[in-house]
Order: sequence, then C-alpha cells, then structure tokens
Amino acid sequence: MKYYLIVGEPSGDLHASRLMRALKKVDKTASFRFFGGDLMAAEGGTLVKHYRELAYMGFIPVLLHLPTIFRNMAFCKKDIRAWRPDVLILVDYPGFNLDIAKYVHAKTDIPVYYYISPKIWAWKEYRIKNIRRDVDELFSILPFEIEFFEQKHHYPIHYVGNPTADEVRQFVAENPVSKQQTDATGLPPRGEGKPIIALLAGSRRQEIKDNLPAMIEATRDLVGRYSLVLAGAPSIEEEYYRQFLQGTDVQLIENQTYPLLARAHAALVTSGTATLETALFGVPQVVCYRTVLPRFIGYMRKKILKVPFVSLVNLIAGREVVRELVADSFTLDNIRAELHRILDGDGRRRMLEGYEDVRRRLGNEDTSLNAARLMYQLLTQS
Repeated sequence: MKYYLIVGEPSGDLHASRLMRALKKVDKTASFRFFGGDLMAAEGGTLVKHYRELAYMGFIPVLLHLPTIFRNMAFCKKDIRAWRPDVLILVDYPGFNLDIAKYVHAKTDIPVYYYISPKIWAWKEYRIKNIRRDVDELFSILPFEIEFFEQKHHYPIHYVGNPTADEVRQFVAENPVSKQQTDATGLPPRGEGKPIIALLAGSRRQEIKDNLPAMIEATRDLVGRYSLVLAGAPSIEEEYYRQFLQGTDVQLIENQTYPLLARAHAALVTSGTATLETALFGVPQVVCYRTVLPRFIGYMRKKILKVPFVSLVNLIAGREVVRELVADSFTLDNIRAELHRILDGDGRRRMLEGYEDVRRRLGNEDTSLNAARLMYQLLTQS
C-alpha cells in the first residue's frame, strides 16, 4: 500500500519513523511519501519537504511566514492528489494537518488517519468539529483522551499505547543496572557516590532562560550533599548554557537525558514530555515553569485551559502526583520546599506510588507496531 505521512516537528519525525518501520513489518508492499525529517528518510520512501520548511512557532513568526505556509499547504494538497495514496497519515501538528485533512476529505476518497491526536482537550476544543468531519480514524497515545473524545464528544478513537513509555522500557532493558557503570556521561550508577539532582530546563532557549537560573538558585543549599547535573538539549549549543552555569557547581551533560535520569535521585523539570520520562524512570520531580506576568497568566490559565493540570504525569493519573509550580506558584521558596519534600520520606514514597499508577494506565503495548497493525487491518477491511 501507499502511505502519505505529514509531520511538522522533530518529535513527529521520530514517532512517524517508528510507525513506518512497523508498517513495513505488517505490509511488505508498503511505500512512503512524506513531509517529514531525517529519521523518516532513513526508513525509505520519498521526502517531499523537510519539516524545517514548515515549523514556525509563535504568532509573529507565523505571521511573517504566512505566504510560505500557504504555498506549502497548496503544494502538499496537489502532491497528495497526484500520488493517490491508499491512506493519508497525519502526525500531530494540527494547524497544518487539519487544513490538509479538510481538503483531502472534501476533494478525494482517500481515508484520513490521525496518529497522535491534537491536544484539543487543553485548548481549541472547537476543533472537534473538524476532526469529526474530516478524520476517518484517530489514534491516541494518551489514555485519558478516550474519555474526552468518546464520552464527552461521542467520537470513537483508538488508544494504541505510549511511545515514550516504549522508549524508556527499551532503554532500561538495554542498560540494566549492573551495566550502568560510569561511562561517557561521567556519572556513576544510581546509589553510588553523591545522589544526583537532575535539572531538565526545556529544549528551547527562552524556556532555558526563564527556568534554569531559578532551578540553580533553588538547589544552591544542596551543593556538597548532592551532585547537580543539567541535561543539555540536543538543539542547544554548549556555549549558550555557559552563561548560566559560570560560577556554579552544576555539571552539564549533553544528549544524555536518559542515562542521567537512570542515575538521578530527584529532578526539577520544565513541563513537557520530560515530566513523563522522569516519572517512567522513577525519579521524584518538581514541575517548574516560569512565565511572564505570572499572576495574570495564573488567572488566565484557569479561564482558558480546559484541564486542571499541565504535566502529562498528572493528566494521565487523573490527580496530582507531582507538584506543578507554574506562573504565580513559581517561586524560589516553593521550588526549594517541594524539592526537599521529595528527597526522602513520605512525600517521596507517595510520588513513587503515583508513578506506578501512571505506568499501569499507559500499559505495555508496542505502540508503533500496535498502531501499524490496526491501520493495516482497517485499510484491508474497508
């Protein structure tokens, strides 16, 4: 079968590449054409446009690049019609992908599958009308989305497992404790040497600038008893971090987040997928996210967001497992107090028990293979 995929960012490239690999296992005739990235290109097929030509974030960048965005949309629609795939698979990136879905649904008979559903449960819930009208099958990687789509909006979806859980399980299986000796990271295994507090300050410069200084200051009283280690993001050069680390005892480790979490005793984490990764490694954490105009954002968050939490850990658990210090609750005193609470004792124990609930809810599915099998089954039965 012919599969046309569209992604718009690095995480989509990763998840789509693994889906393509799985599709090749269940469909020996699979061929691919895609808007994607290097990981997808490594799986074979034709890379039509790289996601770097699509990825504009923020109001001003999007506004400045509107002509390019519209040209890419028009080209994508024309290319899909010319190639005539057996299915169009959209991966997250709703601003672009929902427009493509609308066109394909209206102008062709090509089925539209959405892998990694748009997070309309957090904002832009009105998009459910577009999804119901234009998307034939939706594949979710977050178990709480079942209730949102099926019970609240009466739109059936498929929960196929969680790829982050897959990745952590694979890393742990390939790096058992007995082999987690001091390596290129320079860190000993968990339980040897001084306990490690990991700092995960985000993957974008603005996030790092906003969050890292406070993380460092909040852990200053722990220097000597703990090793403070910062996980460098792949897209950020070492020099950028140096301005924040000069004169501190914080060690920077680049592109080694999983090895760091496998060794860490506790962590300060900027909200995002990193909160779930930290939980799956069994590392108690404090979620920290600083914003401009914190009181105003704290007020508006309650008015705009449709969910009670911002971290995936709490959203999956359906309750507060980790403390979220966001906007008006983001203070040095709060970060310091919450970190001390999870270093040992009941606070730490309760959080680790909550993590077990998160693992149970995610399940043990091989996400990519499960999704590929289900997609192929649906296509061959139709």
